[in-house]
Amino acid sequence: MTAKTEAPPPLPNEDSAFDRALDSARHRLQHHLSLSDKTRSAYAQDWRALAEYLDGIPCTDPAQLDDRCLRGFLAERHRAGLSPTSLARAASAIRWLLKDWRAHGIASPAAPEALKPPKAAKKLPNAPSIETVTQLLDAPTADAPLARRDLALFELTYSAGLRVAELVALNLSDVDAQQGIARVTGKRNKTRLVPVGSRALAALAAWLPHRTELLKDPKEPALFVNRLGGRLTTRSVELRLTRRTQTAGLNEPLHPHQLRHAFATHVLESSKDLRAVQEMLGHESLSTTQIYTHLDFAHLASVYDAAHPRARRAKKSPESD
Repeated sequence: MTAKTEAPPPLPNEDSAFDRALDSARHRLQHHLSLSDKTRSAYAQDWRALAEYLDGIPCTDPAQLDDRCLRGFLAERHRAGLSPTSLARAASAIRWLLKDWRAHGIASPAAPEALKPPKAAKKLPNAPSIETVTQLLDAPTADAPLARRDLALFELTYSAGLRVAELVALNLSDVDAQQGIARVTGKRNKTRLVPVGSRALAALAAWLPHRTELLKDPKEPALFVNRLGGRLTTRSVELRLTRRTQTAGLNEPLHPHQLRHAFATHVLESSKDLRAVQEMLGHESLSTTQIYTHLDFAHLASVYDAAHPRARRAKKSPESD
């Protein structure tokens, strides 16, 4: 009786069904003009990493590729030290691949909708110190229209924690100097009332006569106007802040949003009232505001390390060697 022989293993240069399906997707990817060159290159790189991982399982056919395989791949990439951003991109690359296969009749049990990218860690906001903001705002200001306007811009941003888009959208009627409040229209056209400090009110009072001088149309409602009398743009605010940081002698330029971060950080450090800061910033979710508590803790930790006698690292003496 003749012994039954097993089928020989595939030759090393013989493409598997997975390789063929991947090659066809690569070809379509390169002609997918809605993706940038950088994205197409990154996706192809992620697919190569996926192919190497599946080769070791082994998985040689799209029909074998299920959700468990893909979760294993992302977990392996996480252990390899990939950042949350890179992992999210890898998940996006795989979803594109699975949807491409589905559109071209290549069956796979893996569901692109089920592959969720990991949440990227929230970055701590880069908030300038009180000393930096003081140096910026207390720098000598000329009694000229644009100089007075710029000081009012940045005093109000820091005083009320405004987004730059909210700042330029303010109308003259939105500020009540007697009550010390401003009506601000934020994201999704939601309106909130915010307090305005005395320094900001004084800067606004110094700016308003110059505003009248610049106006070409007396019906212009904008609180802050440019030299032509029209509403100021967000880009103009950014450029003017860069100029003021230079004249104030600061080493690095600031972005208007950093003044908003500074407002939130400094008020929270003093008051510890997270809910109040949330309302003033116009955050819908308290979790968005809570990132400033991490910044506050980092500040407290640095103070602790510098001041507590048992927290400071002891200097190594020569006798200890």
